[in-house]
Amino acid sequence: MARNIDDTDETHDATNRRTVLKYAGVTGLAGIGSLAGCVGVDGGDGASTPTSGGDETGGGDDTDTATETETETGPESITFGQPASLTGKWDFLQPAASQSTDLAIREINEAGGILGAEVSVSRRDTAVNPQEARTVVNQLVNNDEVPAILGLFSSEITPLFDFLQETAVPVVTPWPGATSLDTRGGDKGTETLDDDGWVWRTVIGDTVGTLGAAQYVLDQDVSTMGILNGTSQGERSWAESFRNAYEGNGGTVTKQVEVSEGKASYQSELNTLFEADFDAWALAVGLQDATTIVREWDSAGYGRQLLLEDGLRDPDLIENVGEQAEGAWIAAGSSEGPNYDSFVEKFREAGDADIHTWGVAAYDATNVVALAVERGGSADPETIQQNLGPVAREGGTTVSTFAEGKEALANGEEINYDGAATPVDFTDFGNVFGDVTVSSVTPDGFEIEGTVKADDLKGLVESY
Repeated sequence: MARNIDDTDETHDATNRRTVLKYAGVTGLAGIGSLAGCVGVDGGDGASTPTSGGDETGGGDDTDTATETETETGPESITFGQPASLTGKWDFLQPAASQSTDLAIREINEAGGILGAEVSVSRRDTAVNPQEARTVVNQLVNNDEVPAILGLFSSEITPLFDFLQETAVPVVTPWPGATSLDTRGGDKGTETLDDDGWVWRTVIGDTVGTLGAAQYVLDQDVSTMGILNGTSQGERSWAESFRNAYEGNGGTVTKQVEVSEGKASYQSELNTLFEADFDAWALAVGLQDATTIVREWDSAGYGRQLLLEDGLRDPDLIENVGEQAEGAWIAAGSSEGPNYDSFVEKFREAGDADIHTWGVAAYDATNVVALAVERGGSADPETIQQNLGPVAREGGTTVSTFAEGKEALANGEEINYDGAATPVDFTDFGNVFGDVTVSSVTPDGFEIEGTVKADDLKGLVESY
């Protein structure tokens, strides 16, 4: 059932309104660039191998794992856990994340492993279902005895946040944009564990991404908008965050409609939305639903400028509705961080997955966890949690791979991991800033219109 959200709806989070500062008086738009525990696993090089039942594990399923005792010289093997979208509506995004993770794991083992231990990953399917995600986290922690988790989406972390705190195993994930994480994760900038949030993300949050999108839209003189969004955590977060940024800086949302996802047709919801008067409209749903909605929108001739949520920046969108959505805008966190060029060459040699921002960020997530173990000298969750900030924040020798970081640490240096997707300079809440790229849809792919620089967005975000 469609749900209309007017300007006074209480679910329009007032707290989020305070998160983003107004553009005016803070900075100009010059930066838009003209807007043009240790687990023994027989894992070889640690790369994941698909198994039946939707699981992928490093060298076998959990029956192949055997707990080992960490000795004075360190563990013999280390397995990280990766909850994955191997099935479900976001399964098209997992191949790049798996390929990047496996690439990082291989590089770590080629560099002699972490503390001399061979590293692997245990990958289990959650289908981005919160209840399944809880089961998978329990399996990873209790059966596979992983000391860190490399995954979980917004739709999983948000409802499971208290559970993850009780689990007390660091989650370093390339996926979530949820604004609910803006002030809940990280180490709060302290050395103690008492105030820690245990969740870190190596991809920009919706607060930053939608701020870049709103900045672009307003700069194109779009003063009124409609929004159609799904009800899952990720889609709601994106829609609310965009609305906050857009309205907080002078725009007006004249109509917002929430829809239940997975329907065969959205014609009635489109009719409801387009009863209102606006210059452009934003769409935040999964790929399958977006395909249906864009086709029906185009067929009905509603017109007006379309803005798509960042999760839809995928080749499958072009294949499905590249022609119908031609000219639509899509603003997403840039995948091209300071070390993207060196990463992408290795990524393309590693497999044939379609690259995207979250895939690149998965490489960074794996490396910062590995470096945290190396710096801390132990593969226990508490040590990893306490060393994630120190290996990635500014200061120390800049490194872009595990091998470089391992060598610097061996030389007694502090390190600053500079990532492939972002600089990975963790805030106190475990978040990162990065550039926002604005593209337009064409039948042949996405054409970049310009980039909103991270440095121009930092001053606009109050708490993050």
